[in-house]
Amino acid sequence: MYLVKVTVTYKESILDPKGEAINDALQRLGYHNVQSVELGKYFELQVAKSDRPIAEQVNEMCDRLLANVNMETYHYEITEMRTQA
Repeated sequence: MYLVKVTVTYKESILDPKGEAINDALQRLGYHNVQSVELGKYFELQVAKSDRPIAEQVNEMCDRLLANVNMETYHYEITEMRTQA
């Protein structure tokens, strides 16, 4: 079994209006050291082992459903989970 942590964010060329609104609000609250805010999505998947490589499956899931590849980019971390005896 694998634990997959996926983070999806806007590409650099895409405007993030919600992130900008949060950044503006933080500035108004006095947090002037905040340079920028990037809003994103986070997923945790538990995936059973199969014949296909796990990274191949995760890329496919992200490309087909979890991320809008025209506007978003993603990265992930795969950890093999220990089975309890």
